[in-house]
Amino acid sequence: MPVSNVQRPPVTNNSAIDESREIPRAEQGRPQAKLPTVPLWIGTNELKTEIAHTWPQIMAGMMWRTNMEEMDGMLFVFNEPQKVGFWMRNTLLPLSCAYVDAEGTILELHNMQPRDETPIPSETDRVQYVLEVKQGWFDRHNVKPGMLVATDRGTLPKAFFQRN
Repeated sequence: MPVSNVQRPPVTNNSAIDESREIPRAEQGRPQAKLPTVPLWIGTNELKTEIAHTWPQIMAGMMWRTNMEEMDGMLFVFNEPQKVGFWMRNTLLPLSCAYVDAEGTILELHNMQPRDETPIPSETDRVQYVLEVKQGWFDRHNVKPGMLVATDRGTLPKAFFQRN
């Protein structure tokens, strides 16, 4: 599974991000344990997606992972829309990421290179989710900005924040 880091989001009143000062396993040179998964759909493509929603999970991301299946991904869930910047510290696999808005619409797609610590800032402050997949996955599966990401429970806001 891929690994990337995100710049620390602004402090919010929402409890979805755990603000503990715990050092993620990935900062200690080990990948974090596999996270709970949720199936995501983009068009007719179904991804088995790990969900990173606490601060330590988000910071560790895909660090130190050495493999990722074609239909696997990791979804980073933030409390509220914001500007983000992801990079690839200690990430060994080439990844692609989608910056996704609060409603689940893909806003931007980016390719990321292993161990590149140059942040890739979002063009907007409307990003609430970031989806990482194997590099080139979006092209191989004809996924473009404007497409909707959904779960088996419906929209992303309904699945993660109990709103329609």
